[in-house]
Amino acid sequence: MVVEETIKAPSAEDLSNSIGNQNPRGRGAEEDEELEEGEIVGADDLDASNLSAAIVHQPHPLEHSWTFWFDNPSAKSKQATWGASIRPIYTFSTVEEFWSVYNNIHHPSKLALRADLYCFKHHIEPKWEDPVCANGGKWTVNFSRGKSDNGWLYTLLAMIGEQFDCGDEICGAVVNVRSGQDKISIWTKNASNEAAQASIGKQWKEFLDYNDSIGFIFHDDAKKLDRHAKSRYTV
Repeated sequence: MVVEETIKAPSAEDLSNSIGNQNPRGRGAEEDEELEEGEIVGADDLDASNLSAAIVHQPHPLEHSWTFWFDNPSAKSKQATWGASIRPIYTFSTVEEFWSVYNNIHHPSKLALRADLYCFKHHIEPKWEDPVCANGGKWTVNFSRGKSDNGWLYTLLAMIGEQFDCGDEICGAVVNVRSGQDKISIWTKNASNEAAQASIGKQWKEFLDYNDSIGFIFHDDAKKLDRHAKSRYTV
């Protein structure tokens, strides 16, 4: 299965269109008659460059604000407790801000081994101890090392574009860069809500065009059993 070949998640244009494009306000006939000399009359009087400059580009707000977080692998070995080295990078709330940040940070294939890059709803920390995450869990998809870039992008677009039917359940997503493979996980709020978790898992696979089975692990199980935790749900 090659994720890179099929795009299921929304593009930037899709995101913009779903919010609604803002068009410059036009003038009525009476206003045109009162224009002073040198004032813009209409698009026919402008060349392409002047027209671009004349259009006021309105930002396209997202339903939620989101924050990118980064866990530096070089800092992990020095930390006293798990999660102490996680740092917020930038919070964005519009389509334009997202692309500005995304295009200026490393994609998973360029990150060092053991690095973790997160994108969570604003005011939710990517930690089990966060009150919103405490009773949740996560779905995880595995990729060959360096092959998760498109999967990561499509996951982000689906989340911030509110493409999940149970999107309120989603806390955020993380990509873990490890030796031999990359892992992308979606964290959710209420692990015991099986119907909502199954809906998220099935839709996520559709967005990624991912055909293998994926499992959902409760955070409580992961804290108690670490790598031996078993999936409670599978889709």
